[in-house]
Amino acid sequence: MPSSSSRKHPRILFVTPEVFPLCKTGGLGDVSAALPAALHELKVDIRLLLPGYPAVLAGLKSRRSVAKFDLQPHFPPATLLSARLQMNESANVPVYVIHCPELYQREGGIYLDNDGHDWPDNARRFGLLSKIGALLASDASPIAWIPDVVHCNDWQSGLTPAYLHFHSGEKAASLMTLHNLAFQGNFSPDEVGKLGLPAASFSMYGVEYYGNLSFLKAGIYYADHISTVSPNYAQEIQHAPLGFGLQGLLAERSHAISGIINGIDTAIWNPAKDPHLAKKYTSRNLTAKTANKLALQQTMGLAPDPAIPLFGTVSRLTHQKGSDMLLQIAPMLADLPAQLVLLGSGDTSLEQQLTALAQAFPAKIAVRIGYNEALSHLITAGADCFLMPSRYEPCGLNQMYSQHYGTPPVVHATGGLADTVVDLTPATLADKSASGFLFHEMTADAFMAGIQRAIHAYHDKKLWKSLQRNGMQKDFSWQASASAYLSIYSLLTQ
Repeated sequence: MPSSSSRKHPRILFVTPEVFPLCKTGGLGDVSAALPAALHELKVDIRLLLPGYPAVLAGLKSRRSVAKFDLQPHFPPATLLSARLQMNESANVPVYVIHCPELYQREGGIYLDNDGHDWPDNARRFGLLSKIGALLASDASPIAWIPDVVHCNDWQSGLTPAYLHFHSGEKAASLMTLHNLAFQGNFSPDEVGKLGLPAASFSMYGVEYYGNLSFLKAGIYYADHISTVSPNYAQEIQHAPLGFGLQGLLAERSHAISGIINGIDTAIWNPAKDPHLAKKYTSRNLTAKTANKLALQQTMGLAPDPAIPLFGTVSRLTHQKGSDMLLQIAPMLADLPAQLVLLGSGDTSLEQQLTALAQAFPAKIAVRIGYNEALSHLITAGADCFLMPSRYEPCGLNQMYSQHYGTPPVVHATGGLADTVVDLTPATLADKSASGFLFHEMTADAFMAGIQRAIHAYHDKKLWKSLQRNGMQKDFSWQASASAYLSIYSLLTQ
């Protein structure tokens, strides 16, 4: 491999299954856009590798073929396309796309078919992504540009470090980032041979996980370094239950794990410039925020009342996100009095029960099922307080958005929520670090107690304004996170 010693920064190949705005199912898509953009602005030579789904090919108009993979055993023919993706005003990042119609050109989602079932060939689909990631990061690459580090993301690229491990030639160092350990990419052991992995890899000291092949375990086991998306989550996953069966391996590799908090895109999420708001505002003119509260109440059909505390949440409706806890406390919230606005989708039963609650309390509770980017911005700005009762949260973005918008959050003290929200106490109020409310027990009573603390603070207008300004003045940009990743890259190439 070429030495990076003559260059200011190492070259990085960023392997990901999704990137905003081309394709996105969750936070990974946002991170895969924002982190490379921030690194690009630091003058890092970073290039993305992703599958050629229909939306990706449609979104990248100017692309050219740079290599063909016609003779790869175990996989169908594929073409490597090169293009550029405009991440923001100043970051135009090179992208490699795997064009393989047999695996990626189909109707449906990235991971699921139109009926909501996993694609039956997901092992091959993301095995190919991992395999080409490894090829491009080794002396077997068909193109001239060779990275110094291959940065893998979640299970879909987890086999890349395994393929590199078994490559006998020169190869890049590997970094495995864990965005959510609950999704592991576990498949039948029959897939080991079909994916071209040696039989020796299928052991507890390799890709085997309770009798199956695990893409994620492969990445954790073989990667040179591991990162998670918050320092607290890096510790939590080394123990049950948040290790999801991998806590032993993660504890063994604790010396090679770094926790780096995600950032937010402050160009898109900026209350001073946000086009989705009824009225733009800053920490210096917070009175303008009330126009967004009125607009939100009117949009959602709630009683327009500037004095009543309005709580907002934007979330997937799942057990992980604590949506069942919202169900439990919502009637109590309505009786306080207070109002609740919810935007999200997910578990059908939760959707139905939350919709029924809104019908039972039409002036106090409003629920919108689905995804609406403009409404998510208006909720973040228009709510007085944001609710995130997640059972676990590797990083979380909405609690950072809400603080940036002067909307203090009430959060469960877990993962990135505990890392980014400072609980209101006399000491944190005095040192101007307080930015929200943490509850520690995952119970409806503890959650409700956190909400009541928030309401008490809300009625003290001077205190509340201090809390709002503290959150708005925090630096949640990607610059600090990108610099931390750059330090890891540099360490791996020394």
